[in-house]
Amino acid sequence: MLAGRRYLHVTIGSSFTSVGHLTEPCSCLSFLGFIVRAPSAILGSDHLHDNRRTKSLSLDHDDDLTSKLRYTIFRQCCITGPGIRGSEMSADGAIPTSSSSSLAAMSNLKTIAGAAAIACAALAYANHAPVQLPPQAVFIDPRSFAVMGPNATFREDALDNNTFFNPTATTPPFFQVFDEAFLQILGPNATIRQVAVNDTFAFAHEAPIYNEATDELFFASNDGGALGMSDLNHNNLYGKISMKDVDAAFAANESNINVPVTELDLPDTIQMTNGGTGPYNNSLLLINSGRGPLPPSIALVNPLPPNNVTVLLDNYYGRQFNSLNDIKVHPTNGKIFFTDTIYGFLNEFRPAPLMPNQVYRFDPDTRAVKVVADGFDKCNGIAFSSDGKTAYVSDTGVVNGVFGNNQTEPATIYVFDVDPVSHVFKNRRILAFVDAGIPDGIQIDTQGNVYTGTADGTQVFNPDGVLLGKFFLGTTSANMVFAGPGRLAILAETKIFVAEIAASGFSLGGPQ
Repeated sequence: MLAGRRYLHVTIGSSFTSVGHLTEPCSCLSFLGFIVRAPSAILGSDHLHDNRRTKSLSLDHDDDLTSKLRYTIFRQCCITGPGIRGSEMSADGAIPTSSSSSLAAMSNLKTIAGAAAIACAALAYANHAPVQLPPQAVFIDPRSFAVMGPNATFREDALDNNTFFNPTATTPPFFQVFDEAFLQILGPNATIRQVAVNDTFAFAHEAPIYNEATDELFFASNDGGALGMSDLNHNNLYGKISMKDVDAAFAANESNINVPVTELDLPDTIQMTNGGTGPYNNSLLLINSGRGPLPPSIALVNPLPPNNVTVLLDNYYGRQFNSLNDIKVHPTNGKIFFTDTIYGFLNEFRPAPLMPNQVYRFDPDTRAVKVVADGFDKCNGIAFSSDGKTAYVSDTGVVNGVFGNNQTEPATIYVFDVDPVSHVFKNRRILAFVDAGIPDGIQIDTQGNVYTGTADGTQVFNPDGVLLGKFFLGTTSANMVFAGPGRLAILAETKIFVAEIAASGFSLGGPQ
């Protein structure tokens, strides 16, 4: 709940419990909690469910929910349906309130509590100007879909892009707001736009790194997946775009932006890049899955031509890793942490795995390697809080490459405490289970919110695991990165999107 917010939620029906709250003192009531019982006949059928749900959230007329009337009056917004678009706001930019006929219906209530509720809500709303939703944002109240009814159409495949959760049927890209805290992340003027596209090539899959010195975004193409153009016999691409070109296109208000992609000419020691972070010591820190007999590795790459490479690690005491996946530098101790999983084998460009799926720590000073976490189905993305005390690791067990998907496996982000001495990950617990595909790459903003790439775009959770909102693309995003303050670059296989928002990330290059 935002500081300073006043709101009142009243539900009126034949059988329910409702509590209204005011988070600031109100001249009417400082706190209001009550239960109102009123048959639906008092209100009249015209005031029930002004906005019907879309097909995926349809309800039978006999459902008990149709005998209830909801009013939610926020400092920011007042919503009577499953979602409201920023583009549907009134001329002054405010989120529309309930209809006057609905408010008139409430006046028929013959209870003191009902009258008090209306008066106090009206006063709270009148004392605060509504906050604007960004034009590309849609607010979806979780209460609007908590019960869908026995005749609803439920989702069956979490990876099917035809059934992603989009109850407002809004055309991507846009922002889905499930919690008003997401508005702090977005800011009032948030936008999201496509900046590069190639529908025949998944050129923007993973390993995003923003190099502030050159204002460039680096990334890798898909390694072995559909449209990846890489396999056992072909390496994937590592490329870049100029964010100066993106800014120029934004400034010119271009409608169909497609900035050029430049491929880096890297040596054969770099095989199937799948993760990256930094800049670290003024270099790109890449983690590579390997290909065939060529080993997985961690390497430094000069972001400037000729893009010379220094390999830091390619074995565990003489044993090849399975297929290295993602990497982060610890923000306070400077050690390098990375995940190793079996996707190279599952996508048929690496031999059968010979070690468990694990998280490792590499000491760049001593070159020593140790395991810090295990017990995963398929450990994938990794990230740290800005103070380095908390680690996040995604487990993407649902996806099994050429062997298909298993929705009973993990699609989960786990959170750990980082031991300050041993650096072992301790006290494992669940942060979140995503509703669309898997949580792939992970990034953290300066406020500790957790961003993860999923099948429907990028989802954002607060540190307690509450889903705040989505950068809804309607297609897969494996990873994203903050490309300077207030600018989030999202990789979406055949496309790159850039969102201009209020939130920012912190340095990913280790201790500053």
